[in-house]
Amino acid sequence: MKSEKEMIKKAANSKKIEAGKKLKKVPDSRIKAEINKKIKKLGIKSKIKKKKSNIKKIISHKIKDKKKIKPKIKKVKASKKIKIISKHKIPTKKSKIERISTGIKGVDEISEGGFGKNSTNLIIGDGGSGKTIFGVQFLADGIKKGEKCLYITFEEKKEDFYENMESLYFDLNKFEKEGKFFFIEYTPEKVKTMLEEGGGAIESLILKEKIKRVVIDSMTSFGLLFKSDLEKRESILSLFNMLKKWDCTTLLTYEGDTGDSRTNPDILELESDSAIILYLIKEKNARKRYLEILMMRGTSHSSKTYEFSIEKDGIVLHKGKK
Repeated sequence: MKSEKEMIKKAANSKKIEAGKKLKKVPDSRIKAEINKKIKKLGIKSKIKKKKSNIKKIISHKIKDKKKIKPKIKKVKASKKIKIISKHKIPTKKSKIERISTGIKGVDEISEGGFGKNSTNLIIGDGGSGKTIFGVQFLADGIKKGEKCLYITFEEKKEDFYENMESLYFDLNKFEKEGKFFFIEYTPEKVKTMLEEGGGAIESLILKEKIKRVVIDSMTSFGLLFKSDLEKRESILSLFNMLKKWDCTTLLTYEGDTGDSRTNPDILELESDSAIILYLIKEKNARKRYLEILMMRGTSHSSKTYEFSIEKDGIVLHKGKK
């Protein structure tokens, strides 16, 4: 057995060893390495933090930019849609000219709604083609719409005219009593005097009654008054200027050449805002009526010829028959 002294020595030595271990110094290189590792770790973290913060800033800027850009994108898209829709729309150009109905539904449909407001319009046709009926139908349409109308004739007698129109359900006596319709029977010479006077009694009536539609039937007799073409031209120009001054839509009838061989248009055609031809053609054992819009200023009108008939209510255009 070991002595007590030896045991005490061993115990003392073991304590010294442990104390030595604790007191044993760590080499400087190892410490530096550890420190560098920690520094590197800290550096990476700071860089990551910086990157994250930068990314957040970039994202926030992008979001702000998107918010600013979005409405512009929407507008662009909307305009594109509008363009696409417009491509598929039916090209129907509406005329800017204010329209006055002709009183004949079919004619309105092929002339963008009828005559231009305050225009002077010419109806050309042979005897019996329907010129007078066209004129009365035009006036009757105005009366229905609350407009006052005037009919000036060089050839018709009032009683005969009223009776003929009554058979077509145009009660002109009734319209006259109501103060909506005015009838003037004038000789061509009186019209010539009216032009020399600058309007005369007709102008006074139109301005006083605020007449909006006028029919002069027929200009054929008026044209025969003049010896030379120059005199005729000057008088017609004076008449047209007067009609425009009256602030009303006018229809003139004229018995002129309606054949295909017509080459030189009359002065009336040249000065009118529109010209419509009514044909009366013999086909086999019957005569048929046809209508053609020869010209209408500022209007995309049909260039086709249409058959029409005179019914109880006036002229009816047959658009299916050409």
